[in-house]
Amino acid sequence: MLTESMEDYLEMIYRLIKEKGYVRAVDISEALQFQASSVTKMIQKLDEAGFIKYEKYRNIALTPLGDKYGKFLVWRDATLKKFLTMLNAQSGIDEQVEGIEHYITPKTMKLIDNLITFFESNPHLLQALHKLQAEHQHEPEDNLNLLRAWEFKHSITD
Repeated sequence: MLTESMEDYLEMIYRLIKEKGYVRAVDISEALQFQASSVTKMIQKLDEAGFIKYEKYRNIALTPLGDKYGKFLVWRDATLKKFLTMLNAQSGIDEQVEGIEHYITPKTMKLIDNLITFFESNPHLLQALHKLQAEHQHEPEDNLNLLRAWEFKHSITD
C-alpha cells in the first residue's frame, strides 16, 4: 500500500519522466525540495514495492505498475484542480487538492470526472450553478477557520 509520501514521490517521478524522458534522484530532490538522503530512502522503498527500478548512480525507471499508478496520480491531481476551479474555488486550490487527493477513492474520482464532463457538455447548467453560488454565499461570521490549517495559513475568506 502506498503512503501519502510515496504517492507524492511517485507522482513527481512520473511527471519528471514524462517531461524530461528520464529522472535522477537529484531531479526529485530539486523538484520536491527534499534532502538527498530522504529522497534516496523513499526511492528505495518504491523500488522494493515494485513501482520503480533503481540502481545507485543511474536513472530511475518506472515499472509497468509504477507507470499505471503514476498516470492515475497525475490525472487525479489535474481532475481535482479542474473540478475545484470549475466550482469557482478561487483560492487555495493546490492546498485543497493536496488535502483531498490522498483520501478519495478511484470510484469517487470517476464520479467527479463524470460531473466535469456533464458540466462541460451543459455549460448553461454550470452557469446556473455559479448563479446559485453567488446568491447563497456563506457569511464570514460562520467563523470556521479553525477546521483546516491551510485556511488559516492562507487567510482564505471564501
